[in-house]
Amino acid sequence: MNLSLAVLFQSMGLFAKGIVLVMAVMSIYSLSIAFGKWWNIFKNQKATRKFVPLFSRALQEEKLKDAAKLAEKNQGSHVGRVLGHALAEVEPMLSYRDNIETGDVNSMERAIEREMLITITEFKRGLGVLATVGSTAPFVGLLGTTMGIVNAFTGMAASGASGGLAGISAGIAEALITTAFGLMVAIPAVWLYNYFATKIENLTVELTYSSKELIDFLIQRVGVTIDSSGMFTKEFKAQKAVTGSGHLNG
Repeated sequence: MNLSLAVLFQSMGLFAKGIVLVMAVMSIYSLSIAFGKWWNIFKNQKATRKFVPLFSRALQEEKLKDAAKLAEKNQGSHVGRVLGHALAEVEPMLSYRDNIETGDVNSMERAIEREMLITITEFKRGLGVLATVGSTAPFVGLLGTTMGIVNAFTGMAASGASGGLAGISAGIAEALITTAFGLMVAIPAVWLYNYFATKIENLTVELTYSSKELIDFLIQRVGVTIDSSGMFTKEFKAQKAVTGSGHLNG
């Protein structure tokens, strides 16, 4: 008996064929999302490798306005987008004065947090589809298997004992192929999900590190120290210099 995949598919009932077609759509959809996400991350990393050395050189030379323009021109880099929006918060203020104040640093920190949330959310878009396909495809295949086995034993009961095992072997093979197909769809989806989850985690660390470097650079320029709670203490020191005490008068 020829039990090739083509013959099995042709011999399947409408329900089993529907299960196979549904899983084929799930596979194509998940693979297309994975390819688009890989291409997006690849372009961002390539642009970032070109942007970061130039941006670091501009900061080392204390050319903050040049760094802001450089970030604005490199929006294809995830680091460039985040740092560019942060520098855009203080660049207009620096156009009419030469120093950076504590409020500028606070504004930049808030801008970095907002843009990081947006950027990371964009990177994560589509991961839910991969997770859903990876977790549900085996169950969809199992549904086809269950119904196939039911049909096989129903046919055996209808034909009586004369059919034997040989009479239902094709039906059982038809039923089991949907489970195999479900695993073939689920395994790549789970692998791709874990791959992109690790990639996005690395990109998040990269964004956090770069933004902290920029904030540290600005803090050094403004001459602000940070206390143990992480708050800027410039205003506190100014108050202490005026009142002679570190306590604020209430």
